[in-house]
This record gives sequence, C-alpha cells and structure tokens, in this order.
Amino acid sequence: MADWFDRHTAGAPPVLGARARHYVSSVTGSPSSAVTLATAATAALDAAARQPEGRAAALDLLAADALITLALLAQAGSDASRLHEFATRILHAEIARA
Repeated sequence: MADWFDRHTAGAPPVLGARARHYVSSVTGSPSSAVTLATAATAALDAAARQPEGRAAALDLLAADALITLALLAQAGSDASRLHEFATRILHAEIARA
C-alpha cells in the first residue's frame, strides 16, 4: 500500500502528505487499503475535533479530507461495484459517532 499511497499523494504539499502518512501508519490490522485509509481519515478527523481552531486543526481536517478521498479511490480501484456500499458504511459510521 505504501507505493500506492506515494503515487496518489505525489503532488500534495509535503506537510499535508506527511500528516496523512502519519495517520495511515498508525492504522494496523485493516483488511484492505480502503479500510486503512478510511480508518486513518477518522483518526485525523478526531484529532482535528480535539484541537482548538488554528493551523494544526486545519491541517488535520485537510488530511482527513484527503484520506477519505483516497479511501474511496482505493475502493473504486479494488471493487467499484461496492463503492456505494463502502461510502454508505463510512457515512453511517461517522453519523453514529456524532
């Protein structure tokens, strides 16, 4: 997955790529790249919610956005027929946590 992640984040600002990579590297035991990326996005969103407003929170929000986009891209690449189901599961998991 590291090569895939590097290819898809090659044009990102270095600080954003590093922050997203930090969250991805903290995820263990996920069954797929898409789930790993979605889990990392949730961690980034949680970190942003715990911070006061400011640059650090903004960077975590940007990382969460990038990671969820990458999760959907990974799912589309591995099994596009289940993309809607995957996106719906992510959405419902986040709503349940609110």
